[in-house]
Amino acid sequence: MSMTILITGSTDGIGLETAKKLAADGHTILLHGRSADRLAAAASAMPDGASVETYMADLSRPDAVRSLAKAVRDRHDGLINNAGVYGTAETVTAEGLDMRFAVNTIAPYLLTRELLPIMGRGSRIVNLSSAAQAPVDLEALKGGKRPSDGAAYAQSKLALTMWSRSLADELGEDGPVVVAVNPGSLLGTKMVKAAYGTSGNDIGIGVDILSRAATSDEFADASGRYYDNDGRRFPFPHADVQDADKREALMRTINSLV
Repeated sequence: MSMTILITGSTDGIGLETAKKLAADGHTILLHGRSADRLAAAASAMPDGASVETYMADLSRPDAVRSLAKAVRDRHDGLINNAGVYGTAETVTAEGLDMRFAVNTIAPYLLTRELLPIMGRGSRIVNLSSAAQAPVDLEALKGGKRPSDGAAYAQSKLALTMWSRSLADELGEDGPVVVAVNPGSLLGTKMVKAAYGTSGNDIGIGVDILSRAATSDEFADASGRYYDNDGRRFPFPHADVQDADKREALMRTINSLV
């Protein structure tokens, strides 16, 4: 069945290559980026005959996230929250939040919430997590502390994985599938090259699992689970994902911020 899928951060790397793969499989792709020029380049790189639209938004700004959701609200039944940042020149948003938490955790949650009214049981929400996960400092999430790049990134990804579980539990069987996916460690993305100085592994590893998570039957009953593509399995997630009290405290904090 053909789907219409919004992929955030899809002007390069895993996002763009996943968009190409899904477009080639016959799905309509909604590309997202922060630059009109890069969006145009990404659209031109799609397979011949692909059904593609482009949308520009700065995900560090809540108003821009809401505008993006409004623009695509009646247009899609799949969402891949792929956009993410690690090291960045601007580490604090206009609202005083750490950029990693704002883009990697809060923006995908807000975007997902805004799009939920049109997403039913057959829809998919795929959240790009990471093998790098660390216990979330709620003060850092609220902008009261300034963690290092690595700490902020790892905490933001665990927070994303935690809210994925909480949202899936909230929506239940009649809601869309909500799954967090580690696409693979040290894949050859621009982020990995800048952060670790390595060419990285084949990003096709990540493209394959994100495409499957977004469309295949193997993920039809995976809502609330975490998939680790390094081990190619659904492992027990980080202990904090399984801790209902910690998830509740995280959700109170995130909801207060959005």
